[in-house]
Amino acid sequence: MGYTIGQVAGRMGLTAHTLRYYDKEGLLPSMRKSSSGLRVFTEEDIEWLIIIECLKGCGMHLKDIKHYIDMCLQGDATISERLELFKKQKERLEEQMAQLKKHMEKVDYKIALYTEALKKGSIDSARRNQYLASEKERIFGSEIKSITRP
Repeated sequence: MGYTIGQVAGRMGLTAHTLRYYDKEGLLPSMRKSSSGLRVFTEEDIEWLIIIECLKGCGMHLKDIKHYIDMCLQGDATISERLELFKKQKERLEEQMAQLKKHMEKVDYKIALYTEALKKGSIDSARRNQYLASEKERIFGSEIKSITRP
């Protein structure tokens, strides 16, 4: 079954312009056109789009995604290279997730601080809360010390 560019764009949350660009850049290797020149998307094209959007969402550049697609088209000879690509991508994601977790702790601390400030009537009163003081030290202490030490 074939899908129009509008159908695929709407269902995937992409623009028709983006889909045309992906096709032009060779990211949709099985893309076919109708006799009137309109792009006809297949389930295989949609599978490619799903992995392209996944890799883009992971921070991979389009040229690297193109390289991955080219490796896929080369067949089984590139399986080990593709495996390494995904292992490295997973490592980068784990690093990003760890960094996001640190950011989340800081945001959670600020939410707790301002919630306490609203209850107590001032930031100064909230900062005297022993639990919040220890959380601040735990979350910010090592970073502050690493920056302020000569």
